[in-house]
Amino acid sequence: MDSGYYAAFSGWLARSQALDVAAGNLANAGTAGYRAERDYFRSAILGPDALGSQLNTTVNAFGVLGGSRLDLGQGALTPTGNPLDLAIEGDGFFAIQTQQGIRYTRDGQFERAQDGTLTTQAGEAVLDAARQPVRVPSGDIAIGSDGAVSVNGGIAGKIAVFGFASGAELTAEGANRYAPVEGAEPSAGTGAIHEGALEASNQDVIGGSLQLVLMQRQAEMMQKAVSMFSNDMDKTASEDLPRVS
Repeated sequence: MDSGYYAAFSGWLARSQALDVAAGNLANAGTAGYRAERDYFRSAILGPDALGSQLNTTVNAFGVLGGSRLDLGQGALTPTGNPLDLAIEGDGFFAIQTQQGIRYTRDGQFERAQDGTLTTQAGEAVLDAARQPVRVPSGDIAIGSDGAVSVNGGIAGKIAVFGFASGAELTAEGANRYAPVEGAEPSAGTGAIHEGALEASNQDVIGGSLQLVLMQRQAEMMQKAVSMFSNDMDKTASEDLPRVS
């Protein structure tokens, strides 16, 4: 069977996967703290994404899309005036305690629970460097760029910022929650916290729309190529095979 069929089908599959990634990015262009996913291509001969060291094995695998990784680029900061809205400028994530365990987020839409715990909108506790909930007594709140929380002029706690070397160390859970991959450990983040602001998604609507259209067209081209090879095989089966004695 013509190997071109497999190549075309693999290209169609890769572009369909990339189309899903582009659609997800565009759908979350308005989600606070969202990190866009970017598809990448594995190396045919060298690099960590190559399939072994044998060129023949790699080329004949045909699949070219290695997967997708989180883009840790900065999103725009939007002032809100709410002292419990926090945005990170630079490297880092807030740590929160969820039902699934500790997760990381750039969404700083926080609030104070009745018991004084600083939480997300979903009621998940925000953690300090020791992975313990941050407690915020009632009073006038001020949060410094290093995460220090002061109430009525006295230090009440400190919000931690955790960093990861690359987006490959995190996997997305929902729109703006991220879990470390197995074996990945966060370090101290170097980003500065801005009080009274939120970070927008790092995927803009215009760029996301253009990427989505591009992926749609490429997927359609690969689909047509698959159809052409399929028609050729049907023709061979109906015209040439009966002649074989």
